[in-house]
Amino acid sequence: MDLNNKVALFTGGASGLGEATVRAYAAKGARVAIFDMNEARGNALVEELGSDRAAFYNVNVADEQSVASAIDALVEKFGGLHICNNYAGIGNAIKTLGKQGVFPLDAYKTVIDVNLIGTFNVARLAAKAMADAAPYQDNARGVIINTASVAAYEGQVGQVAYSASKGGVVGMTLPMARDLASYGIRVNTIVPGLIHTPLFETLSEVAYKSLEASVVNPQRLGRPEEIAHLSVMIAENEYMNGECIRLDGAIRMQPR
Repeated sequence: MDLNNKVALFTGGASGLGEATVRAYAAKGARVAIFDMNEARGNALVEELGSDRAAFYNVNVADEQSVASAIDALVEKFGGLHICNNYAGIGNAIKTLGKQGVFPLDAYKTVIDVNLIGTFNVARLAAKAMADAAPYQDNARGVIINTASVAAYEGQVGQVAYSASKGGVVGMTLPMARDLASYGIRVNTIVPGLIHTPLFETLSEVAYKSLEASVVNPQRLGRPEEIAHLSVMIAENEYMNGECIRLDGAIRMQPR
């Protein structure tokens, strides 16, 4: 896929991994739609990139109408949709059973709603928009790129909800790719390890160095730009389909 003038949406696109990927696609000439709930950051990014090439939509990924309305609006503005990047996600640190008692069910459901149901909600509606358009080459109509985490495979103590949600994203990758094959829509999932986002800047130097030392090679945290680079590669490579790709410096998370 040639990204020049293709239309891409990004949930969680106003910051972190999403923002880095928005910038990477914009640099390739794509038109970008930022789905986020942070209006200030989203609008600032649009102003920087140009309102003719970028748009911001205040979207709750777990809400069907919120997502549907935003996709309709971006298709009207840009004339179609070719790429969906799902980055929006949340987490918590609660044990199944701990000193404070059992894991509150509402707290568990909240993580599942955003990370798993939200990802599926956006993916299915994005797929509909892609399928409604003519192919851009052969039978190819687009690609959905979801985001999981190494916690899907090696969840740590307190990550039961987060790991369950990300494990669900991994689990739906292949069947979704099979579901959408006849429409010419590919589906892949990025599985990041420890990536340096603003969250890590609150850690002490000792804690940060300890995390870096847990990575095999290169012995550092990943950079958002490296996740963005992988997303671009997935979009451009038409033979990449049905895959969950770890980008983690060969880390294998320990229980704590």
